[in-house]
Amino acid sequence: MNYKKYQKMYHPIPLEDRQWPNNEITHAPIWCSVDLRDGNQALYSPMTTEEKIEFFKFLVKLGFKEIEVGFPAASHTEFEFVRRLIDENLIPDDVTIQVLTQAREHIIKKTVEALKGAKNAIIHLYNSTSTLQREVVFRKSKEEIKQLAVDGAKLVMSLVDGQLDGNIRFEYSPESFTCTEPDYAAEVTNAVLDVFKPSETNKVIVNLPSTIEVATANVYADQIEYMCKHLNNREHLVISVHAHNDRGTGVASSELALLAGADRVEGTIFGNGERTGNTDVITVALNMFCQGIDPELHLENIDEIIEVYEKYNRLPINPRHPYAGEMAYVAFSGSHQDAIKKSMDKFGSSPSNKWANPYLTIDPTDIGRKYEPILINSQSGKGGVSYIMENKYGYTLPKPMLAEFSSLITDMSDEKKTVLTNHEIHQAFKDTYV
Repeated sequence: MNYKKYQKMYHPIPLEDRQWPNNEITHAPIWCSVDLRDGNQALYSPMTTEEKIEFFKFLVKLGFKEIEVGFPAASHTEFEFVRRLIDENLIPDDVTIQVLTQAREHIIKKTVEALKGAKNAIIHLYNSTSTLQREVVFRKSKEEIKQLAVDGAKLVMSLVDGQLDGNIRFEYSPESFTCTEPDYAAEVTNAVLDVFKPSETNKVIVNLPSTIEVATANVYADQIEYMCKHLNNREHLVISVHAHNDRGTGVASSELALLAGADRVEGTIFGNGERTGNTDVITVALNMFCQGIDPELHLENIDEIIEVYEKYNRLPINPRHPYAGEMAYVAFSGSHQDAIKKSMDKFGSSPSNKWANPYLTIDPTDIGRKYEPILINSQSGKGGVSYIMENKYGYTLPKPMLAEFSSLITDMSDEKKTVLTNHEIHQAFKDTYV
């Protein structure tokens, strides 16, 4: 493997007096679902308009108050979907739709046209600013790229003033932010903010996307903290992050970005998105939940969320997903099974008790699941066998008998070279002792 052909793609971050490592996450961010845009465009078979409407309704049910619904200028389907949401009054008054547009004149005009009649909307303007994009893709100078962003912002402002009556907010993204020189990213963004004129009553969203992950998550946190310190009118800005998962650290990047000053997280449920995916909002939210923080999303029925996700995205959930995977609450190891059982016996699921379990970070019943060591193999031990015999069949085995019977079950699994079902374990008990 020719590792010498690769090089760092990010720029040094001149960050002094770094603060984020000492911070803690204490409350949920503003969540923005991008399932209907980032997620949908990354599917083998994108959703139909009817499917997008049903999925939108489900995102509202989960508690998302900001939902990016598409790129209206991209296709007739995208434009029609936005119009139907507005014309059929499908958007609750407390939900804001977000639409994406490049900083290009005809695309901006089509986007604004799509929003006519919207009560609450965010126009998300972006253009790419990274070194590689400037020099190779667009072949434009720094000044030309900055002017492109400024001209786009001015056009958005003029069209909104003349055509839209609703509560319209603005968002700007220096796309490929992680590969952009920090001082230049701040320069371009500040130039756009001079046009949007953020204020106490008109806060502007600055979205800083990890369009492609090119460094460890701590570098992304440094980039976010740097921008928080170098953007004008910080108190009138909502700092948003949009992390992709190219290095497998989209969740970590979003969490560290929150430590670094971000206020808002864009992501998808279960992390569907371009290439290796986006930040998995379900994981970030439940990571907060298990620390005693209200995630401000309705995740109490994880199986329903999985069912809807798989129906409209036509993608499976990894069985080892941290919270939603079918094996997330199954333990094979005997020592794990034993420790889980003893902790459950001691603390239970009582609301009056604080959850404490050495191998389960949350009580699975809180999201509509339950712990069942239903899979017993040759690595399992007394804890799993005891749990199954007691909870499934009502037998509380004396310790000497449990030790003997568990050894017999281990030999059976070893011989079969696979897991044993509850029925097989029960039958072995009856054959041996009854």
